[in-house]
Amino acid sequence: MNTQQIERFFATLQAANRLPASELEYTSVFELLVAVLLSAQATDVGVNKATRRLFPVANTPRQILDLGLEGLEGHIKTIGLYRSKARHLMQTCAILLRDHGGEVPRTREALEQLPGVGRKTANVVLNVAFGEPTMAVDTHIFRVANRTGLAPGKTPLAVEHQLLQRVPPQYLAHAHHWLILHGRYVCVARTPRCWQCAVADCCDFEPKTPAP
Repeated sequence: MNTQQIERFFATLQAANRLPASELEYTSVFELLVAVLLSAQATDVGVNKATRRLFPVANTPRQILDLGLEGLEGHIKTIGLYRSKARHLMQTCAILLRDHGGEVPRTREALEQLPGVGRKTANVVLNVAFGEPTMAVDTHIFRVANRTGLAPGKTPLAVEHQLLQRVPPQYLAHAHHWLILHGRYVCVARTPRCWQCAVADCCDFEPKTPAP
C-alpha cells in the first residue's frame, strides 16, 4: 500500500464507523483490564458471558481477592485457560492494591509488570482507557496488515512498529479498532469477503469473488 492508498483506506473505515469501540463489555478501567486479560485465546463473546457473571459480584481488585481463587475460577470457568487466568488475575489484583492504590497504572512499564499482562494487553488498556495511540496486534490485525500490504511484518511487534509509522496521525487513535473489526467481519481468515469490502481497491491483494 502506498501513502495515498493508506489515507483512503482509513478515511473509508472512518466514514463507515466514526467512533469504533471494543466489543468487550466493561464500565471501568479495571473491568477493561480484567476483560482483556481474560480474552487471551478466547472470544469477546465468551469473555462477556463470563464477566456478566463476575462483575456484578466482584469488579474491584479487593472484591476479586475476596472471592478467593476457587471462587474466581467458578465465575470464569467457561473461558479457556481459566485456571491460569484466575491465578494471574489474583496476583494482578494484589499488586494493584499493594503498589498502585487499587488503580490501573497508566504506563506500559507498570502494566507489563502485572501477571498475565503482556504487550498486547497493555496496548489495549493504553489505547481504550487512556487514549494512547497504541496498536495491540492480535491475530486479526496481523492478518489484515500483512494481507493488504498495509504494514507487512513477520512478527506482531514488527507489524506494530510498521503500523505506528504508516498510519496517518489523524487515524491512530481508532486504527486499532477499525483493523480488528475489519479482520473479524470482512477480511476474515479463510475466505475474505472482498466482494463486501469497501477498501478492497486500496489493498495489495487480489480480490476474492463470492462462491457460486
